[in-house]
Amino acid sequence: MNIKGKIVWITGASSGIGAVMAYQFSAKGAVPILTARNTDKLEEIAAGLPGQHAVYPLDVTNTEQVGDVVKLIIERYGRIDILINNAGYGIFESFVGAPFEHFEDMMNVNYLGLVRCTQAVLPHMLQAGNGHIVNIASMAGKIGSAKSTGYSATKHAVLGFTNSLRQELNGSGISITAINPGPIATPFFDKADPSGNYVKNISWFMLKPEKVVRELIDAVERNVPEKNLPFIAGVGVKLFHLFPRIFDRIATKMLNKK
Repeated sequence: MNIKGKIVWITGASSGIGAVMAYQFSAKGAVPILTARNTDKLEEIAAGLPGQHAVYPLDVTNTEQVGDVVKLIIERYGRIDILINNAGYGIFESFVGAPFEHFEDMMNVNYLGLVRCTQAVLPHMLQAGNGHIVNIASMAGKIGSAKSTGYSATKHAVLGFTNSLRQELNGSGISITAINPGPIATPFFDKADPSGNYVKNISWFMLKPEKVVRELIDAVERNVPEKNLPFIAGVGVKLFHLFPRIFDRIATKMLNKK
């Protein structure tokens, strides 16, 4: 896909890789549509974009609001070429004693928010006979680790949804990509790890957001169904699936840095 001139809806665009996506897509001639709950941050990011763009406040847990925003985008641009389901957050905590509400809200944002946005956009893409949906999953959706039961479960759900929908839409002209990054140096950890201990322990391994977004755009342009980042983490996933018990014994200490 040549993304120049494409209408790209980005959820969770007010910070982190969502904000970087807005800049990089705009720089390549696409028209980013920025949505998130924090309108002030969206406007701040939008002010620095070199090309056409739009901003809409959106809470992905509000089904009616999702439908209204899609309607506004379609009325203004006539289509949505690319949907990037990026909105999400995590809380790293021990399962014992963790409030149930944390599990419920993470699932509502990270997974069901993605379902709401996809369900609202897909009929328009089917009518057009083309489109691309990118779901930001995580290596946590491939391999679980201590203190990430709630977050990891949401990303497992995202991958299950993505892989199933890809098969369902085979031959429709619509592509689906899962991006599975490891830890990224973004404000995500302000909430996930307020102590800073996890970030300190894995700082050597953390991805730069610009690198992740470049890989994402490459996946869209080349129609790649799934991309694991970094490469070594993808190798680890393959070993885990082939030798789960051995991998658990070897990798548990390495993974449990929270």
